[in-house]
Amino acid sequence: MKRIFTLLLTFSLALPLFAATMGDDGLHKTPWMRDTFKDLREDLAEANDEGKRLAIIIEQRGCIYCKKMHEEVFPDPEVAAYIKENFFFVQINMFGDVEVTDFDGQTLPEKEMVQKWGALFTPMILYFPQEVPEGKTATQAAVAQVPGAFGKWTTLNMLTWVNENGYEGDEPFQKYHARMLQTQIAE
Repeated sequence: MKRIFTLLLTFSLALPLFAATMGDDGLHKTPWMRDTFKDLREDLAEANDEGKRLAIIIEQRGCIYCKKMHEEVFPDPEVAAYIKENFFFVQINMFGDVEVTDFDGQTLPEKEMVQKWGALFTPMILYFPQEVPEGKTATQAAVAQVPGAFGKWTTLNMLTWVNENGYEGDEPFQKYHARMLQTQIAE
């Protein structure tokens, strides 16, 4: 019995401390993700009402890069706190059947909407402005699209750049990130 307890304890200590839970759909779930009707205009309005920025994260079952983000980046206390405070995240299943209504009014199952948007990689995060002009699709409206997994500082700097409307200025994200990284690494 003592040996089994030791093995269980050793295994549990090897797991990430803040690992996301796994949903029935095989996607990682975090407390800051919103369970909505996936009508992007409604989600944008709700995000704005809360003083937050809307973001969509497209994921798929078995995605090793999604796992990396959920086990190594999103649980970082600084990243998690920034998301919770400033963002309204909606999760889309790349191969799911739940209906999504795009900003342009078209309603499709998740897997067809993802194809419409041309998303090829997961995770894929789309960040949106506070106002989306009539008739625009999510990909046309997005102020930034981030395909794939990145580390803490790239993720945190992208979140900050979007939240502070950096895309409206003359400093592209890459230069902003390089400038910010100089102070973050020095800390």
